[in-house]
Amino acid sequence: MMSKKIATVMTNMFEDSEYTSPKEAFEKEGHKLTVIEKEKGKTVEGKNGEVKATVDAASEDVNPSDFDALFIPGGFSPDMLRADERFVKFAKHFINENKPVFAICHGPQLLITAKALEGRKVTGFTSILVDLEYAKADVHDEEVVVCNNLVTSRTPDDLPAFNRESIKQLQ
Repeated sequence: MMSKKIATVMTNMFEDSEYTSPKEAFEKEGHKLTVIEKEKGKTVEGKNGEVKATVDAASEDVNPSDFDALFIPGGFSPDMLRADERFVKFAKHFINENKPVFAICHGPQLLITAKALEGRKVTGFTSILVDLEYAKADVHDEEVVVCNNLVTSRTPDDLPAFNRESIKQLQ
């Protein structure tokens, strides 16, 4: 299996375990994550204060074509990122190009803003289910939902299933 390059878009207030658990699973399989935010070299912190990550690349310095997959951890980070059109366009590229997209908890919020979920089967955190319905997605309350190249899950409790299905998409 060839190593894949995974773009990881996040800023402060990401859900700690929703970053670290998939990161460990991806790296164990030999894949490389690149943390992308507005400012390269900045340290972003999880909302529980348990995890810090250094930003590998600034959003204006990356091209989505250089990556094989997109990973969007949950927490408050996706809601903040979707206010920046660069991240919205970046995320939409992966959906349009049928590249794997992994979004957990509040992660699908970025895809809602990208208008990329119409007709797709998805799940997400309880508080965004109505938003997903308004985005014309086919919403399911399941631990993991796979729709073609898109893998979504609800909460940290769903991480084992989320990681398993995300890894399958990279094979």
